[in-house]
Amino acid sequence: MILTSEADVTADMVVVHLNDAAVPVVRLDPADLTGGAALSGEYAHGSFHGRLSSGGRLVSVNGLRSIWTRRPGTAAARAAAPSAWLAEEAEQALYGMLRGCDARWMNHPDAARRARYKPWQLRVAQRCGLPVPATLITTFPQAARAFAVRHPDLVVKPVSGTHPQDPPRAVPTSRVPPDADFSAVAFGPTLLQRRIAKRADIRLTAVGDRLLAARKTSEPDGEVDVRFTASDAPWCPVEVPPPVAEGVHAYLREAELSYGAFDFAEDADGMWWFLECNQSGQFGFIEVETGQPISRVIAEWLARPAPGVGAAGGGADAAAP
Repeated sequence: MILTSEADVTADMVVVHLNDAAVPVVRLDPADLTGGAALSGEYAHGSFHGRLSSGGRLVSVNGLRSIWTRRPGTAAARAAAPSAWLAEEAEQALYGMLRGCDARWMNHPDAARRARYKPWQLRVAQRCGLPVPATLITTFPQAARAFAVRHPDLVVKPVSGTHPQDPPRAVPTSRVPPDADFSAVAFGPTLLQRRIAKRADIRLTAVGDRLLAARKTSEPDGEVDVRFTASDAPWCPVEVPPPVAEGVHAYLREAELSYGAFDFAEDADGMWWFLECNQSGQFGFIEVETGQPISRVIAEWLARPAPGVGAAGGGADAAAP
């Protein structure tokens, strides 16, 4: 089962491989509850029997081998009479029911929610031996000023990632000018980080134990945020250095993730500096440019038989091929 929106073309790439392998697959957007999707679960005599309906197909919850939490919408957002109360009821019913089955998760909702927090990511990366640029998250102006003295070349980025407008807008990472006035950090948490004079951006896509990395060259004094860089440099496949691979596997185990899109900055010495890990990051653009079989690897992971154990974990150990 793929939990995602109808317009998710990246998920379509995986569905093609599942169809080619004759693996039954159903897509469900929680936003379609209670109109285009329906659910029912019975708990009686010490057993559970659940049913989900989506797109005219009826699916047994007990028969699911895997669940890919790709980019699902807010539960019941497209109901005839949507409300915050109905959204909470629908989310509790759907995810509560799915949590009770023995399917393997990519990624489990509890792990995915925790993994969204940037400060948590940075600490996990440190514990796993991945190099992390000196970082400060603060609302103390004096702390920001002192940090700028120790690290004169800084960037500023949002703690949460995207700005919650409709549609969400990506907020770029930007350089901090030498004469910056840090008094405004008192009005909201500010993330300052030592700028890495990078010679390349690295996107590492982890699927279970499979690591597929791509590299895009950049100018050391060029744009900081690759998402907003007008560059003709292509993404090219690159081998993962053994220490980085070891750290990424450790990160996945601690975070209990089966999938992660890791962003690194490569400096002039070839060091890969950890920037973040998006637990549901895009991979389609990397596959198109590099030819790396990311969608096929995901499909193979999803197609494996269910483990026959509870789905509380779903980490890298459980995801190993």
